[in-house]
Amino acid sequence: MHGANRTGRPFTGDASGHLLYQTLFDLGLASAPESNAADDGLELFGVRITNAVKCLPPQNAPTTTEIKNCLPYLNEEINNLSGNYNILALGKLAHDAIQRAYGLKLSALKFAHAAEHLLPDGRKLIDSYHCSRYNTQTKRLTAEMFRSVVEQAIQQ
Repeated sequence: MHGANRTGRPFTGDASGHLLYQTLFDLGLASAPESNAADDGLELFGVRITNAVKCLPPQNAPTTTEIKNCLPYLNEEINNLSGNYNILALGKLAHDAIQRAYGLKLSALKFAHAAEHLLPDGRKLIDSYHCSRYNTQTKRLTAEMFRSVVEQAIQQ
């Protein structure tokens, strides 16, 4: 509601984006350490950010139906990636959406922070805890842990 739906850019204008964009900036993957609006001039370098669900679900908890309804958009984005980029899933929901996009059973790849999985097209799926305020405030995900998993994902 206060992030992507308002701004038009994923993780922009919400707490989850603070750690994400700061980390991307620190690693030379973004032109600025924060994103406040879709037209704020921020550029990404070699990185694409998307959401598995394209709408704001009630209580910010998407249903399986909503995830499946958005799957064609995720498939299209994956199919339009040029090169052999890795995919970093922020949270189990994203991890499961990637499995669905590849036609895999949800039990095929086990979610775990920093786990690395080989996908059918040769890309790697790397898992991370979601960079939500809850996960960062409880220290389930620290800035160091997140930086490490992003570094892991950008390695070819």
